[in-house]
Amino acid sequence: MAKSEPRYVCQGCGALYRRWQGRCDDCGEWNMILLEAPRQVVPKGLSAGKGQVIGFSPLDHAESEAPRWLTGIGELDRVLGGGLVAGSAILIGGDPGIGKSTLLLQAVAELARKGVTCAYVSGEEATGQIAMRARRIGLQDSPVRLAAATNLRDIVTSLEAGGFPRVVVIDSIQTMFADNIESAPGTVAQVRAASQELIRLAKQEEMAVFLVGHVTKEGQIAGPRVVEHMVDTVLYFEGDRGHQFRILRAVKNRFGPTDEIGVFAMTDKGLSEVPNPSALFLGSRSGNVSGAAVFAGMEGTRPLLVEIQALVAPSSLGTPRRAVVGWDSGRLAMIIAVLEARCGVAIGMNDVYLNVAGGLRIGEPAADLAVAAALVSSLTDTPLPEETVVFGEISLAGEVRPVGQAEARLKEAAKLGFSQALVPAGLGQRQQPIRLAEFDRLTQLLDLFPDLTRRRN
Repeated sequence: MAKSEPRYVCQGCGALYRRWQGRCDDCGEWNMILLEAPRQVVPKGLSAGKGQVIGFSPLDHAESEAPRWLTGIGELDRVLGGGLVAGSAILIGGDPGIGKSTLLLQAVAELARKGVTCAYVSGEEATGQIAMRARRIGLQDSPVRLAAATNLRDIVTSLEAGGFPRVVVIDSIQTMFADNIESAPGTVAQVRAASQELIRLAKQEEMAVFLVGHVTKEGQIAGPRVVEHMVDTVLYFEGDRGHQFRILRAVKNRFGPTDEIGVFAMTDKGLSEVPNPSALFLGSRSGNVSGAAVFAGMEGTRPLLVEIQALVAPSSLGTPRRAVVGWDSGRLAMIIAVLEARCGVAIGMNDVYLNVAGGLRIGEPAADLAVAAALVSSLTDTPLPEETVVFGEISLAGEVRPVGQAEARLKEAAKLGFSQALVPAGLGQRQQPIRLAEFDRLTQLLDLFPDLTRRRN
């Protein structure tokens, strides 16, 4: 048997090193590199041993579509792509206290009421604590099997002894440990081994397995990224714990669209779904306020209207502040540079604050035009026209470029009572549900703000 070399593994990102060092070169964390027990090296000449012959299928192999279970929570079913697929593994991550355990408890309780056998295994709470939460949100009559355990071998044996359930929740994967791995729970080796065994069991027994994952301070699921590659679906819970709204986002889904979102509101009865999030995000909005623009965006297949708020204020510092919540700070710097270089708007020496209302995070470039409109509106203290939505991408040359799914955005805006849209040029050729103001260059947008001429360079 060939001799194994020692392995030093970063417990934050899973990077491998041949010797110990204080700081991980990949993720930048300090004191996260630990020695793990070496794995046996497979000797050369593997082809000398005989293995089992695997079966191959043609591409036109006819097979029925995987069955799905509806959880009864419409927003969760939407994010999953139409329900829970048998034999799938779902990894869900989010900040502590944001509602991961509550949502999964609600989901398995609804499934159990429909006759689907469900088990909830917690490595962080006692069964009494879970029962107290279930009683608080009115789920105590649901026939969910509860257990508190961390030994993976005991969990698998117990599931098999009672007949494998159809849905299993493991809360959380970082607390599970396999007794054949010589490392502490939560380490990269343990997380990888426990995830691999549970995913294998899910495929073998046609179970759906939810794995709850802790997140790092950057918001990424802790542990090796290989776990995200192993599972079928990766969901992230977004939102501020001090805020009412929660957004569940799919960043990977083998059985449905990616980047789909579900919106929930935290109440004393658990998480309640929000079927019309646009109306909720805009519910407390007041008109005729400078520095605010309503952006008509797309989250997965769903059009979503959200308010973008900007504040441009004189700076007393040598280096003006740039504070961004819910958007990319690098893209904000680009919009400010385009306004200065292509439009002659003197904005760079001011403090700039940008916020996406409702705790939503926007990633698409279609928000460029709405951000620019909010910035200029705040700079000139001039509100945008009432009942107006904005969307469009801005290039470095100052052009306003078209974006996808414009018709869906406009229909959502018309449904909520908006009468005008500031959009890229080229959409007026077809009948649209609301009046359009089209722009092909960013300088045309500035004509809406007559007071801006006094602020030009």
